[in-house]
Amino acid sequence: MNIQKILTILALLAAIVSCAHKNENPQKLKDLLQTFWEERAPYYPLEATQQGDNRFNDLLPNDQSEKFREEMKFFFTTYLKKAEAIDRAGLDDSDKISLDLFIFERKMNLEDFQHPFWMMPFQQFWGLPLTMGQLGSGEQFQPFKTEKDFRNWMKRLKGFKIWSESAIDNFRIGMKKGVILPKILVNKMIPQMRDLANNDVAKNVFFGPLKKLPADLTAAKRQKLQQDFTAEIMNTVIPTYAKMAEFLEKEYLPHARNSHGIDGVNGGKEMYRYLVRVYTTTNKTPDEIHALGLTEVARIRGEMERIKSEVSFKGDLKSFFKHLNTDKKFTPYKTPEDVLNAFRKIHQTIEPKLSTLFGTFPKSQFEIRQTEEFRAATASAEYSVGSPDGKRPGIFYVPIINAAQFNITSGMESLFLHEAIPGHHFQISLQQENMKLPEFRKFGWYGAYGEGWALYTESLGKELGLYTNPYQYMGALGDEMHRALRLVVDVAIHTKGMTRDQAVAYMMDNEQIPYDAAVAEIERYMAIPGQALGYKVGSLKIRELREKYQKKQGTKFSISRFHDEVLKEGCLPLSVLESHMDEVMK
Repeated sequence: MNIQKILTILALLAAIVSCAHKNENPQKLKDLLQTFWEERAPYYPLEATQQGDNRFNDLLPNDQSEKFREEMKFFFTTYLKKAEAIDRAGLDDSDKISLDLFIFERKMNLEDFQHPFWMMPFQQFWGLPLTMGQLGSGEQFQPFKTEKDFRNWMKRLKGFKIWSESAIDNFRIGMKKGVILPKILVNKMIPQMRDLANNDVAKNVFFGPLKKLPADLTAAKRQKLQQDFTAEIMNTVIPTYAKMAEFLEKEYLPHARNSHGIDGVNGGKEMYRYLVRVYTTTNKTPDEIHALGLTEVARIRGEMERIKSEVSFKGDLKSFFKHLNTDKKFTPYKTPEDVLNAFRKIHQTIEPKLSTLFGTFPKSQFEIRQTEEFRAATASAEYSVGSPDGKRPGIFYVPIINAAQFNITSGMESLFLHEAIPGHHFQISLQQENMKLPEFRKFGWYGAYGEGWALYTESLGKELGLYTNPYQYMGALGDEMHRALRLVVDVAIHTKGMTRDQAVAYMMDNEQIPYDAAVAEIERYMAIPGQALGYKVGSLKIRELREKYQKKQGTKFSISRFHDEVLKEGCLPLSVLESHMDEVMK
């Protein structure tokens, strides 16, 4: 055999080996992602429960402990190394996205541990104490259908007691290290804890599941379950919240800081830059985002001036806002049900027109509900995710403190588009229902994409039969202005010394918002720095992509195809979304 034949055979063998290797890589990636998801679930069992995985409904790990943080550092580091070792050869485009996202997320997980967020375990807007109240009501994703469900919840409550003790310890560490919440926010947290510590069966939400005890139990078993359940709440839940309230009021509040931005804590500037990257999935600097916000505020304000002239209102824009807020013709509702029915009518209006803008629809059911009383005062309207199997619907929650003050010009139509359909309900449901995505992508979330999509859908109002009069459209402009203002005030609060009162005044000068609502919004930005930035940054990117393809494709452009492709791969960092769309919309 001559040398040339030997070389040919060796090359053939090498090609066969290479091909086999390429074919192995997709399976290696699939196995890695599946194993990661299975091993992660017990560490984050509340997420598992929300996703319809009921294997861990009794668990509540103490994520406030140093032991937990060290375990997670090791866990994420281990899987990052495994992912980086996977050869991209043989991976299709979706697999490549999965691998890139997985590596990106693990790096962000590990970077998160470099900052002392754990020294501020919760605040008035987000955190486990509030989540437990929602779950304990029996109206959220914690199941209460069988005796085992009730027993699982009682075990989870014991875990919450341990969690709260560690949270108090971490608050105390933060007090010593100069990583502490603003006094203004702590004053809002105390009544929340007092409310959840109420021992009145008729008023405490934790007694709610007693109204739905399993009907298939014998009378004796029902009585025993009711006794055990009541005892767990009285002996574990109520004392735990009472202790938290006492600590916050007597020990923590006197040491809480007077500054309003996160730059007021040790390491706060670095924390904010990290959070900006997390929530925008871009490398934009806080100053760049602030400048973008000022530009958008000026543009939208000009459109508001146009509407004011169209309705022949005499006076400046701030006077127009006051007119919209105070004229009784804009507050026609008498009961919470009136408000909910108004949102249901919006749903009925857009439903026949959705097929002109979308080719793919979610299977998950959808409901509209009033926000629970215990958190309504500090809550915004929100979407609660349904289960992937469709058994638990997606829920649009509306806080209604006083129905008689619920204003029809406050952006009800744009709010529905954003929080419900085709905003969060479409995007999240389609993502969860996509069987081609690995689990970590089915339930993944990037605020710049998810909230950006929802804000973008507000701009579809006229195409869906809404915004049919100037006042309705003014409400939509108000919602868009609201997201633009966030770019200005969030950055200014956390990097430029803007106070809460200055931010509230700036917001009220530029949009139709009552004082109490403006205060709640600004305090939200104080509590979760950077989170509000992703909405406008993401929506501008999606609008930019739509206009780019419309210009390029002309009459061949399909809006339904564009929307379907934006939603097809689920939540993505904005740079990855743009690369994907450029590829599929060629």
